[in-house]
Amino acid sequence: MSRLAARFAQLRARGEGALIPFLVAGDPQPAASLQLALAVAEAGADVLELGVPFSDPLADGKVNEMAYQRALEHQVFMPQVLALAASLRERSQVPLVLMTYYNPVLQHGLGRFAAQAAAAGVDGVLITDLPPEEAAPWRQAAREAGLDTIFLVAPTSTRRRVEVVAQAASGFIYCVSRTGVTGVRSRLPRGLGRMIRLARRCTHLPLAVGFGLSRPEQVRAVCRLADGAVVGSALVAVAAAAGPQAPQAAADFVRALKAATLPEG
Repeated sequence: MSRLAARFAQLRARGEGALIPFLVAGDPQPAASLQLALAVAEAGADVLELGVPFSDPLADGKVNEMAYQRALEHQVFMPQVLALAASLRERSQVPLVLMTYYNPVLQHGLGRFAAQAAAAGVDGVLITDLPPEEAAPWRQAAREAGLDTIFLVAPTSTRRRVEVVAQAASGFIYCVSRTGVTGVRSRLPRGLGRMIRLARRCTHLPLAVGFGLSRPEQVRAVCRLADGAVVGSALVAVAAAAGPQAPQAAADFVRALKAATLPEG
């Protein structure tokens, strides 16, 4: 059983939802990024998602775009991300997912990236712009390295599309809560429950909802429907605003979010 599967199974047995914070690797700079990731892991992250800096992050909004840019300015590329993951794994057993676009993976080499990611302690990879129909070479490389491959479903996904994703995915399925790019939103979209119910009919994999979540009440509502909640832009913004106090500010924020995943009553 993979580290991701084991964590979701443990949480399910306790009646908890998974809190999956997202940070950009290397932001605000490499040494601080490691401390920030460790603080978030220790504060209650059930799974930690690290974004691989990329110059053209089409699925991301302004907050994450700026974080990617800060990391790139500090020369944080795939080798540095993998080194960060390895340093994190030496000090934490939190399940670790890399979120990336296909270009950095392709440039690094599919087999090379998969093997090095696994050696660094990475558990799964989400390649946001790689559809399952074109993912066979990557899936083979990931499978040989023992990595889970996470795919996205969206509010516009048909049942057939969800079935295709479910057949290709492992670890969990990332349910995009709304159309558009990442970024904080004040309320959950209508139709989220319908999308989750459709996905439930197509897979036994855990379902995690992301895009737009920022508050404990949103996390609580999502965890009533799905198996976990991904919080990205809001956490990246909290850390960016806190400057040198980013690890403490991020940890406090994550603790409040994690409390919302616990069984009610």
